[in-house]
Parts: sequence; structure tokens; C-alpha cells
Amino acid sequence: MACLFGFDVGTRLIGVAVGNTLTATARGIAAIAVREGQPDWTRLDALRREWLPERAIVGLPLDGDGRDQPMTRTARRFGAALAERWQLPVEFTDEGHTSQEASRRFAAQRAAGLKKRSDAGTIDAEAAAVILEAWLAQA
Repeated sequence: MACLFGFDVGTRLIGVAVGNTLTATARGIAAIAVREGQPDWTRLDALRREWLPERAIVGLPLDGDGRDQPMTRTARRFGAALAERWQLPVEFTDEGHTSQEASRRFAAQRAAGLKKRSDAGTIDAEAAAVILEAWLAQA
């Protein structure tokens, strides 16, 4: 069983999820702040030490035709920095519609009384979980 991290890269927050190859499931664990184009590496490094992932999966926001857009380059730069810093394999996967799925899951959890409006920041982490689960389903 391999522990994996999934990332949903944004300009203000990076959603982080943890998952494993045995169950092919993932769950959001954090939304990391991005300031002046740089993620909070101290927080990311602490998550790495806690979970010891063997691989990272970074969502690529592609346009409707599957081509790069400005945020795609941001995600690729983050993935490259992650690979260099952590010395582990980083793979990229299309993140198409993950934000909508994460919002749907959040709404369902709110309706069930499991989440509050103040938990909305967890949507980024949930989007990372959707990205990771999609990658696991294809692996």
C-alpha cells in the first residue's frame, strides 16, 4: 500500500489530500496558504513528515479543449518545485470538473449536518481528494 498526496493548486490556496493505493480512496487534509506566489512550505513539509507520501499527484487545470491555460503553468511550476524539494515522483492529471464535484460533496455534507458554512475553506482540500481519487481510479 502506497501513501499518496493529491494537490489542487490555486493562487491563494493549495488543497492537499492523502490517499492510498489499497483502497483507492482519498480525503482532504489541508488548505495551504499561498503568499506572493509561494506556498507555505513549512506547513507542506510538516504534512510530508506526518504522512510520508511516496508520490504526489498534481491537478492540471486544462481548458475545454485539453490545452494549457495560465493556471496550468502555475500547477506545473508547483509540481516541479515539489519534486525537487521532496525528491519524490510527481505526476500530473487533468483536474476537469473537480471543483464542481468538491462543491457538490461539500453541499451534501452541509445538508447532512457534517459541515458548516465556516468550513468552506475545506473545499480546496476536497478538490484535491477528487483529483487524487480520479488518478487512483485510472492507475
